[in-house]
Amino acid sequence: MGDGWREVALDEADWLAELRPDGALTGYDPGGRPDAVWILHAMYEWETGATLTTHHDLRRSLLDANLVEPELVGGINLDEWGVVDTGGAVGRSQHPGTGWRRLTWAELAARTDEPVVPPGSAPDFRSLPGAHPDGSWPASIEPPGEGSLDREGWLRLLDLLIAWSGPDTPCLAYIARGAAPDQEPHVLAGPLGEAAALYDDERGSGSPANLWPADRSWVTWSDWDLWGTKVAGPPALVEAILTDPELEALRLPWA
Repeated sequence: MGDGWREVALDEADWLAELRPDGALTGYDPGGRPDAVWILHAMYEWETGATLTTHHDLRRSLLDANLVEPELVGGINLDEWGVVDTGGAVGRSQHPGTGWRRLTWAELAARTDEPVVPPGSAPDFRSLPGAHPDGSWPASIEPPGEGSLDREGWLRLLDLLIAWSGPDTPCLAYIARGAAPDQEPHVLAGPLGEAAALYDDERGSGSPANLWPADRSWVTWSDWDLWGTKVAGPPALVEAILTDPELEALRLPWA
């Protein structure tokens, strides 16, 4: 369990339920309070020329989703390993390691000539359909994790929130039932400066469904069904997230 984070009464999250009564299972949408930004969960692409070291690397190595003819690389039939991947991680995710580079949503959207997020939608499995037209992704792409920010994104977001509110700020975190290994909701309380530990807390599966300070001046939302994490709060905080070079973020006026 995260040091400094203790379990408190579930009714601490009742005010969020008033905003979105149907969010108990996957997380509460805070709306725009008064502004909001979406952080897109990271995806990665196998780098051309990287050294293949494992069958996992080989399965994801420089393959085109339309490849149909058998190919042999290092004596291994790529058709046997598959040229597509059915999906990404659910819950915790992080940089896959050597040989992989960050692939932004904007870069991939430019390749497929489509919007980063379809109008009227939130970042989810319907996004970037040109990259996975049959529901499966090219083996050379590690798609976004669902339900939680990637580890690097979570830590960077916390850096920005700590710079805004201070490390000693008392906060609360809601772990939705759908993301909890024990299938029970939890509300935890602790200092913002120790919120990094929440990512590996055994009561959850990555970034909590919601995180907010005691004064409710901002709220994060990692819905268990989405590929993006919303942060709602003051416009200046939203702007700091939008312009941060380590995060890919955008405003979605309809969401």
